[in-house]
Amino acid sequence: MEAKTNFEEIKERFIAADLDTKIEIYTTVQGLSVEQYKELLRVFPIKHLDKLEKAMG
Repeated sequence: MEAKTNFEEIKERFIAADLDTKIEIYTTVQGLSVEQYKELLRVFPIKHLDKLEKAMG
């Protein structure tokens, strides 16, 4: 249950963050499942996906 709570905190921070912070969170957080990463992508601004892709290398 702690992992779920931790993800919910990460998700709340991600939603409230500006674009650069969203990218930083997405590229630096560890231990998330594929589904959790997908959930973060659902709230990422689609028009800036290219910036996320560049940050991921």
